Amino acid sequence: MRVDHERWNQTLAELRRLALTAPHARSRERFLALHDIAQGGCATHVAARTGRHPQTVMGWLHSYGEHGPEALLYRRTGARPPFVQTLRQPSARKSVPPSKKQPRRP
Repeated sequence: MRVDHERWNQTLAELRRLALTAPHARSRERFLALHDIAQGGCATHVAARTGRHPQTVMGWLHSYGEHGPEALLYRRTGARPPFVQTLRQPSARKSVPPSKKQPRRP
């Protein structure tokens, strides 16, 4: 299978630019895989090199062919939101230096 980038009015240079500048690492990985395939690479070899299953890479290729570059953009779906620490005011225990303790009396 080949990457039909002309269908979406894109060039190989634009695929590479998307692979380097997409906002999410997963999107960059997908565009880079397509760029490699468009330059004559084999989807199976690209999958082996990236540690992905060959059907995953073929799925990216089919999605791009059917829906264009928007289909490869990573979108977080469902599940629990990522853990984010909220900004808290420092506690008094952390912001005040410890006092000098008095020695114990015998």
